[in-house]
Amino acid sequence: MKNVKYLGPAAIVLAAVLWSFDGLLRQNLSGVPSLQVVLLEHAIGALLLTPLLFKGWEEVRSLSHRGWVSVLWVSIFGGILGTFFYTKALGYVNYIDLSVVVLLQKFQPFFAIGLAAALLRETLTKNYLLCAVTAIGGGYLLTFNNGFPSFSVNNESLIAGLMALCAAFAWGSSTVLGKHALQQLSFFSLTALRLWITFIVGTLMLASMGTKAFSFDLTGSEWAALLTIVISTGTVALFIYYYGLKHVLATHATIYELFWPLSAVLIDIFVRDRTLTAGQFLGGALLIGASILLSRQQQTDKKA
Repeated sequence: MKNVKYLGPAAIVLAAVLWSFDGLLRQNLSGVPSLQVVLLEHAIGALLLTPLLFKGWEEVRSLSHRGWVSVLWVSIFGGILGTFFYTKALGYVNYIDLSVVVLLQKFQPFFAIGLAAALLRETLTKNYLLCAVTAIGGGYLLTFNNGFPSFSVNNESLIAGLMALCAAFAWGSSTVLGKHALQQLSFFSLTALRLWITFIVGTLMLASMGTKAFSFDLTGSEWAALLTIVISTGTVALFIYYYGLKHVLATHATIYELFWPLSAVLIDIFVRDRTLTAGQFLGGALLIGASILLSRQQQTDKKA
């Protein structure tokens, strides 16, 4: 039982590692509209977790109005809008350097930290701020490979930058509002509820567009890829993440999520046969070191 306090951080790190494989898995779904992929994976995940939703139904019934706002926020902003904004930003890579999009998305921890302090009254200690700055710096070095993003100023680049910031806000705020919802819900109830709400809202959005592009006529390999996503980087990763978030401060969780770029770099090494630069080695060391120190002070910073 001595190491139970490390299970929360470990769960979020594991979820971040799983998310880093998402891009590889979705390559087999390049021919399927992105909204359809989102709807199908959430529908399958929601069906799988329906028994858990029934199990926690008394929690759902007693959810306060503010609790429902938090659940709706993470379902819509975290489940749909964050991905939409980030995808739209990447669509402008012909007008703006890709690294700028990624850099602006790295503002996610800043949004999460600020909102956690304002809405959840989480304390920002000096030790925490030192760890946060170190970890974010490590994430930058991992992402940009000793380089610097190149900026250009035109209408398209401004739109892309705004979309990337919107994605960072959507995901960062979802960390904080998810933590708020977990004050009233178990992690499995929140996971199931978010999946169902995201699926329902996404379906209504698709219907409002008047499109008939949605189809279940996928190939066998596409269905296999979709199911693989659900049981790894999708539903399962979200389930693990909310378990961790239940036991970790939101300000800490957003730092542990930076293991996503570290894992993505390691995937590049083993899958694409690339090597780490000196800057990436340093970035990885800074991120791991800061995260270890952060997990050790988790019990100190966590409010009773």
